[in-house]
Amino acid sequence: MDALINPTEHALHERVIESNGTRVLEFRPKDGGALDAFMPALPARIERGMCEYGGVLLRGFDALGANGLDGFASRFGQTLHAYEFGSTPRSKIGKGVFSSTEYPADQWIDQHNEQSYTRRWPASIFFYCEIAAEENGATPVADSRVVLERLDPALRRRFAERRVMYVRNYGNGLDVPWEQVFGTDDRAEVERYCRANDIAYEWLDDGEALRTRQVCQSEWRHPLTGETVWFNQAHLFHVSNLPADVREALLDVVDEDRLPRNTYFGDGTPIDTAMLDEIRAVYRDTMLAFPWQPGDLLALDNVLMSHGRAPFKGKRRVLVAMTG
Repeated sequence: MDALINPTEHALHERVIESNGTRVLEFRPKDGGALDAFMPALPARIERGMCEYGGVLLRGFDALGANGLDGFASRFGQTLHAYEFGSTPRSKIGKGVFSSTEYPADQWIDQHNEQSYTRRWPASIFFYCEIAAEENGATPVADSRVVLERLDPALRRRFAERRVMYVRNYGNGLDVPWEQVFGTDDRAEVERYCRANDIAYEWLDDGEALRTRQVCQSEWRHPLTGETVWFNQAHLFHVSNLPADVREALLDVVDEDRLPRNTYFGDGTPIDTAMLDEIRAVYRDTMLAFPWQPGDLLALDNVLMSHGRAPFKGKRRVLVAMTG
């Protein structure tokens, strides 16, 4: 009877891709076709897959295109049309569609849950591969539940008790300018946003530069599954994450308190670099990576699954939509 009501529900190949304890559910049409042809059955299956696995890969469907990404993502919640309090350079492509982080192709972007350095973050994030790189350029993922399980309990307790302070400096020409981060050139509007989100701020250099501090969680409990996950970017924002030559060059130019970004424990005391190295090692040992194919769409629960970016060669265009 199900097949008569919705014949497309049984026209999909389904398999689990797994590596290092991280799993992604893949759906592939048996005979090709547009995503719209598989509605309305597919969204419910994607939602179940995201809750169970953390991520769902849609592969082999007709190209969705940048114009179709916002509409698809909106089936899973209201899409975000602004990248508020962002930490990386992005370009807005369409209504709710952005470029993925625009860092140089030779740079590795470590694992992170989108905007886990704040107290407000997207619920879901959707990556769409328009152009696959000639070499590499994967978007590795890691299950945040598995990361939590593999971390030393003593390290987890220390972070849970003290939390994470993120210190950011804008306006020094070394990172994303505050006007872009806050989406305004009105300082009063910036101050209102900071007060509303419990972000400490101070204007420097006669108001040309801005410094913010915010103390946030190290772990989070998923509102639907009840599972606790590792959920912060202490390792990513910390100065030790920079390549040694870049770190030395920056510290030759600015004092440590003027670095574009850095992390401390919530009380302002330093985080031992060895602890951050342990976190990075757990992420590396938990990652699942696969090469992009043009037309691929990767749907992630942003709490359950982290993501990153591998270096690449050649042209690469991966677009992003997020739901609130």
